[in-house]
Amino acid sequence: MDNLLPRMRIAVIGDIMVDRYVYGSVERISPEAPVPINRVDHVTSVLGGAANVAANLAHMDCNVYLAGLIGDDDNARLLRSLLNEAGIDGAGIVTRDRHQTTTKMRVLGSQQQMVRLDFEEVTPVTPVEAAELATWLDGRLQQGLDGIILSDYQKGVLTEQVAKLVIGSAKKAGIPILVDPKGRDWTKYNGADFVTPNMKELAGCVGHPVGNEGAAVVAAAKELHEKYDFEHLMVTRSEKGITVVRKDGNIWNNPATAHEVFDVSGAGDTVAAAFLSAIAAKLSIRTSLQIANAAAGIVVTKVGTYPIHRQELQQYWHNWQPARWRPYRPLTRAEMAAKIRGWQKKGEVVVFTNGCFDILHRGHVLYLQQAAMLGRHLVIGLNSDASVRRLKGETRPLVSQEDRAVLLNALACVDDVVVFEEDTPQELLELLRPDILVKGGDYKAEDVIGRDCVKEVEIISFEEGYSTTALIEKIGTLAKKGKL
Repeated sequence: MDNLLPRMRIAVIGDIMVDRYVYGSVERISPEAPVPINRVDHVTSVLGGAANVAANLAHMDCNVYLAGLIGDDDNARLLRSLLNEAGIDGAGIVTRDRHQTTTKMRVLGSQQQMVRLDFEEVTPVTPVEAAELATWLDGRLQQGLDGIILSDYQKGVLTEQVAKLVIGSAKKAGIPILVDPKGRDWTKYNGADFVTPNMKELAGCVGHPVGNEGAAVVAAAKELHEKYDFEHLMVTRSEKGITVVRKDGNIWNNPATAHEVFDVSGAGDTVAAAFLSAIAAKLSIRTSLQIANAAAGIVVTKVGTYPIHRQELQQYWHNWQPARWRPYRPLTRAEMAAKIRGWQKKGEVVVFTNGCFDILHRGHVLYLQQAAMLGRHLVIGLNSDASVRRLKGETRPLVSQEDRAVLLNALACVDDVVVFEEDTPQELLELLRPDILVKGGDYKAEDVIGRDCVKEVEIISFEEGYSTTALIEKIGTLAKKGKL
């Protein structure tokens, strides 16, 4: 992980908060009113809001620079102390006299949240304060930054003026900028590289309910791409993981890691921090999503706002890497079905896709990598030689079914391959019963064969410019010209 995720220089700008937790136990009801009495055991304070994003980055050993607005009160002094402990540079923080520092106090009885008390004063930054933030950012960029995160909680820092200034400065400097959005109008985020709504925020912005399933999420994201100027929309989908939709239509999916969830507080902050630090390190979107989901999977097992630690992420990443070196052995349908049942009993999601995969090429690999990210295991139904001849003609396949199976099985993203003789995978799916069926191309979910055998159907676009037919035609043309 040290080589995978180097220490980056990241600025976080937005609404800074303090999260306070009052822990106690409830054993009786008050005689004064019908409310529980919480016997307080201890009180803890942690960084919240934009400061929690910064804390996550700091605990991943990034160099972090925080900017926002606080007051001149006891909570502000507590916040400064927490920033110093975390090693976060708070030089960009603007202090306003007689302003209340945003603080959320949660009262917990026996690990259950009983009530939350919010201390806040929502007023936009003044032109003078905005100019102070701009001066700080300009100096920070001159000293060097690898990325910027805007953490918007609608408390007044990220006005349209400030958001546009920061995004414009990031684009000019050539560094990635990620926005954690709020509200129904996202015009002020135009130009951002990544905008990361959760399902509620996505539905609020498009103005209608959005179901938490692949086709609905992608359709809503494309609707927003038509309205706004974002490079990517990255939708966090709770137990369904994360889906990224680029404005050119490319889609990436990454499933949530299976954990017992205790508290989702701050999980979105963790995703933003882990993902942007990976993107800033020039990692691919797929790898960055895996890192972000791994980080989120850890923090939701903790009670309260909890920043991810680099050592935890390193250990999780090490444990996640599957052992793929094994000789290929073809499985019968019955063996494959039994294997899938075993995975499903452990709560592991099984993804299935099918095809001929004659002359394996980059388009195939990218498609299978995206399919694999939808679950824990990927199984491929492979058309037999006889099936391919019926579908493609007497000259196909060029590669035998056994060789095609060996090549597919060697891919790190593929768990197993099972050959079927029929023209469609319907009968095979009726026996295997995986969780997710993936189809490539421009299909509609309701038209996919075998959809009645699975819980969910996902459509993934093929990578343009790659096809077996094109390769065969190129070989034929070169042969005719005597160049082979």
